[in-house]
Amino acid sequence: MATTIAKTIVATGASSGLGFEAVKQLLQQSQPYRFILGARDPRSTQAAYDGLKYDAATHSVSILPLELTDLKGVKSFAQQTLNKLGKDNLDILFLNAGMNKPAIGPGPNGSKWCEALVVNHLSQHYLTHLLEEKLRQSHSRIVVVSSGVIRNIRDKDPKTLDVDLKAGSGADGFTVYGASKFAQLLSAHWWRRRLGASARVVAVSPGLIPYTGLGRHLDIKFDVSNLPDAKSLDEGAKSLLQAFTCDDFPEDPEQFFLTSWGEWWPKDVYSLSLDEALQEKWSPSKEQIESDEFVPTSP
Repeated sequence: MATTIAKTIVATGASSGLGFEAVKQLLQQSQPYRFILGARDPRSTQAAYDGLKYDAATHSVSILPLELTDLKGVKSFAQQTLNKLGKDNLDILFLNAGMNKPAIGPGPNGSKWCEALVVNHLSQHYLTHLLEEKLRQSHSRIVVVSSGVIRNIRDKDPKTLDVDLKAGSGADGFTVYGASKFAQLLSAHWWRRRLGASARVVAVSPGLIPYTGLGRHLDIKFDVSNLPDAKSLDEGAKSLLQAFTCDDFPEDPEQFFLTSWGEWWPKDVYSLSLDEALQEKWSPSKEQIESDEFVPTSP
């Protein structure tokens, strides 16, 4: 009897909310999966996964420390991940971590950028750099969890990102979230062009999911009765998982954004992000990140 080879998934943002729900759904499948998950609190995350009582003979879950506001920690996570992988492939890089927080106070660890930009974009862009060789060797799929808020950058002008995303700018949470997710989408475009045929990049929106913990830094309360388009956590995770397996890719490589209803968004919806010069600007090199964010380059 043939043995099904486990697919290996490396993920951020899978300690709770949509990421946790997506992994939980995969753990219920007969297809074997091997997960390497980054978590701010590995102990509580381990306890949460142990509570699922999944079939450990079919699946494996490894949880490594990862604090996305700390680029040095991101580098350590990447190295530990590569050590665990050894010669094995990395099938899917699932970039799901996100936060919604106003740009108030100094940036993390001396960064000139606000915390939400570091978490939503810069740290995960840096992680992709650190895993790039493995991603190429594995012909991986990179799933970037985006959002419809990328349409809502202030004044519909990308120049506002330079102001709103700076540490201490005072920009409110919704403005910062839209701007940081737009920067993340620019990075997804950049990686799509850089990696070419060696890896597949898919951006995906889960839809409007009110209770994910994303807004824990904001003083807001959702009235689901006034949100007719709202989806459950279960539905949102199913939307994300479509990006793991879909193969009906449009002929135009720039059309790579999967909606929560399973269709490819027309490019005019995210036309501002198609500017290649803008993609370059918001997709710094590994070396530039290490210099700007004070990440030691020695082993």
